[in-house]
Amino acid sequence: MHWLQSLDTALFHFINGSLGNPVFDWLMPVLSGGGAAMRWFSVAVIIAFVTAMIRGGAKGRICALLILIVIAAGDPLIVGTIKNAIARPRPFLVLPDDIVRLNRPGSGSMPSAHAANWFAAATVLFLFYRRSGWLMFPMAAAVAFSRVYVGVHYPGDVTAGAILGCGYAIALVVVAQIFWNFVGRKYFPRWHEQLPSLVNPESRIQNPESAHSALHTPHSQIEWLRLGYVVIIFGLVARWIYLASGLIGLSGDEAYQWLWSKHLALSYFSKPLGIAFIQRAGTAIGGDTDFGVRCFSPLFAAILSFMVLRFLAREIGARTAFWMLLVTAATPLLVVGSVFMTIDPPLVLCWMWAVIAGWRAVKPEGTTRDWLIVGLAMGLGFLCKQSEPYQLICWGIFFALQPSARIHLRKRGPWLALLILALCTLPLIIWNSQNGWATLHHVADNAGINQNHQWHFKINYFFEFIGAELGLLNPIFLIAAIWATFAFWKQRKEKPLWLFLFCMSAPVLFGHLIYSFHSRILPNWIAPAVPPLFCLMAVFWHERPRIAKPFLAAGLIIGIIASAFMYDTDLIGKIINKLPGEVDPSHRVRGWRETAALVENERGKFGTNTFIIANDYGTTGLYTFYSATARAAAIAHQPFIYCEGTSDRPANQFYFWPEYHYLETRRGQNAIYVRHLDSYKLEHGWLWKWFQREPIACRDISSPQPAPSDITGHFETVTNLGIYEVKIKDGRVFQRVQIFGCYNLK
Repeated sequence: MHWLQSLDTALFHFINGSLGNPVFDWLMPVLSGGGAAMRWFSVAVIIAFVTAMIRGGAKGRICALLILIVIAAGDPLIVGTIKNAIARPRPFLVLPDDIVRLNRPGSGSMPSAHAANWFAAATVLFLFYRRSGWLMFPMAAAVAFSRVYVGVHYPGDVTAGAILGCGYAIALVVVAQIFWNFVGRKYFPRWHEQLPSLVNPESRIQNPESAHSALHTPHSQIEWLRLGYVVIIFGLVARWIYLASGLIGLSGDEAYQWLWSKHLALSYFSKPLGIAFIQRAGTAIGGDTDFGVRCFSPLFAAILSFMVLRFLAREIGARTAFWMLLVTAATPLLVVGSVFMTIDPPLVLCWMWAVIAGWRAVKPEGTTRDWLIVGLAMGLGFLCKQSEPYQLICWGIFFALQPSARIHLRKRGPWLALLILALCTLPLIIWNSQNGWATLHHVADNAGINQNHQWHFKINYFFEFIGAELGLLNPIFLIAAIWATFAFWKQRKEKPLWLFLFCMSAPVLFGHLIYSFHSRILPNWIAPAVPPLFCLMAVFWHERPRIAKPFLAAGLIIGIIASAFMYDTDLIGKIINKLPGEVDPSHRVRGWRETAALVENERGKFGTNTFIIANDYGTTGLYTFYSATARAAAIAHQPFIYCEGTSDRPANQFYFWPEYHYLETRRGQNAIYVRHLDSYKLEHGWLWKWFQREPIACRDISSPQPAPSDITGHFETVTNLGIYEVKIKDGRVFQRVQIFGCYNLK
């Protein structure tokens, strides 16, 4: 094979060196993904994809989806796997005369992902639209050529990538058709009858009007329901794979509550016992890993989606229910809740469970069993988060506005439900009675109730709350939902379901909205009201399809694109430019493994008996979780990573665990104190420079500060060891810490 390598190198030198000219020096980096022109091209591709999904008909939509799948799956799974297996060095690593005209990639050389992606997309497009080959294949060849010209690939790399891309693109289309023939005939017979060929959808449709009507028959409603099940299962598996990939790490709250799961109790400082037991079960299945901590979150999201799909299919129709399912996938707050394992996913699930069971219970034929389910759902919700009793207020408003439902108050069902809820509050009450009502004081502090001043309107909190909810709930859907809460009011007497969903959601939303004039409201506090609020939007707009369609289309486009970037913020870098670490939304869950390694390395310089003090509970949990030694020690209840200020006041859960009182157990020993610092502040106008790929300057907003008094007062000597930047693989700074050496604990 030596002659083949020699030929490949000779061709590389000819293209990279001998063909050099000013025109190619400008054009080839652009074709290879550099320059503003290619970024605008990426934006144009997104617009074209959206247009195909909206206006492309069955053929255009199928083609666009297959192109998306072939690139999204082919690049990491096929090209990436082969690259790692072959591990061929890039030309600039072995050829000293290589003329590099672009940024140097860090991955392997064989095969070229650019060539594979372009030829795969061109092949799929050609199979659907034959005339596109005259444009797309020459364009793909030009991109492949550019990768050699700019000095980052050999000709053999792009040739292999082109062949590979064409091959798995054809295979995808063939497999998709075979799969559709099998699944479609069995589970979607009416749809398959109208759409027998994916590549040529119109080939056997004799009457377009009959094809349209076939999508709205009762049998078609069952097929919409089945399609919803497919989407739910696909989403569950995809999220589990995503979590197992390790693309993101834990947040501070998740790592902190992981420590709770190693100290099971009736309740905890700031939350009931639910999250600790859920994480204990998750880590029993997946181990003390990121996946183990979060494995139940996608499952809760799938169960929630299943319940909402069945509920809306029964009440208004499966087709609308299916589109509501897509709405949940295009709402950033719900997307976050389907991945992160905090207290909100189980609370939202239990709240909606109580809503669905409650709607059955308030009907004239409602039974005591229905009310018992309502009580169980609310009780389990309370065991996850103490804000569940908000739902009692919602019930009170509903009974006040719906006289016909009050007949149930004369029966035992609602009171048994209330009794179950009361029983579920006992663990929290018992624990707090034994620990100075710590949770009550903590919740009061968070809500601003303990503030020793009169109520003053704070308009900045109001706008902060509105802005956060517009971003997290999708501005299109939030506006449409609020519109529905006002517009339905005249029909509330004729539409009891609409009124019920309003009462189970609007009081939470508008209550927090009003309270934002007093205190800062965190965006996730209204999370349990979101599913019933969106269900109200769905049932209201179901009767107004012409008005609803533009809202739905715009919301899905915005939401799905935003959600894709939330799952992987590095996608932004592939299309436009990598975000600075300071503003990358994922910086709160990335870089912690590297930070923990840095902290452990600094500890090692002081000796194995040295312990670590972190400046807050979240970083204490993260450093513990991402250090194998610290994790094992914490599980054995012999920690060496502690939280600052845990021995003199109940500021967090560590106060209630004696082994975390380092002042009593570590006297005479040395420590390092780790203070997590805020991100750099970016210079003015950074956004435009980022888009143009110009260098972005940062200003240090946290110059070295002395150690806090409770640290300096507890050690004989405290020395500032400096500020450390923690970078991820691509060189961006994601975390910053200041470390102090602390000698001889008094």
